[in-house]
Amino acid sequence: MTAPTHEATADPITLPGTPLADAVIDLIRPVETPSVFNHSIRTYLFARLVAGRLGLAVGHDYDDDVLFAACALHDLGVASDGPHTQRFEVEGADRAAAFLIDRGVPAADADQVWQAIALHTSPGIAERRGTLCVLVRAGVTLDFGGPVGADHLDDVTDEQADAVHAAYPRLDMVRSLTDAIVAQAANNAKNAPRYAIPGEFLRERETFGRTRLEHASRTSRWGN
Repeated sequence: MTAPTHEATADPITLPGTPLADAVIDLIRPVETPSVFNHSIRTYLFARLVAGRLGLAVGHDYDDDVLFAACALHDLGVASDGPHTQRFEVEGADRAAAFLIDRGVPAADADQVWQAIALHTSPGIAERRGTLCVLVRAGVTLDFGGPVGADHLDDVTDEQADAVHAAYPRLDMVRSLTDAIVAQAANNAKNAPRYAIPGEFLRERETFGRTRLEHASRTSRWGN
């Protein structure tokens, strides 16, 4: 993998620009809604900011290409071209790992990406499974602005957040992503095991008309 320069990482919206990162973007852009695509990229940008605040060095504590792949692919399980035969976190993890292996990424790195994606909705577990899982989980929760965890909310300045959102607008992300998860859950019971995120989203939508996450997002730092 190729690490970015210090100057590149100083810019809050710079992407890795490597062949692997370009391939990841080419994979997800056509099959994710613009809202989910932007969320996936923001997850990486926020994760990288958290890494800096934690004193983690690219190329030493984490591989930037691997971090980008894990963040950008973390919602591949809701992509329009997927088989949709299991909960979206696991389906996305399986697809991401296979994609990386096909492109020559070492199996150990692909497995770390698998774990980070499969566990990104599992608070208290992801944080104990290594640096990549920590950063992906932090990036995801930061992009929700507080409802699903605010441990690193202060790691992003208003100026950084404005730059990230100007480049990758939110586009009613919380509702868009929830819609996709619920649609899959309603279509196949295997996609929605009880007490897992997809199952709970489906139950809450059917019972209350919206999920608690959608309700909480209205008062989050980003507002949606």
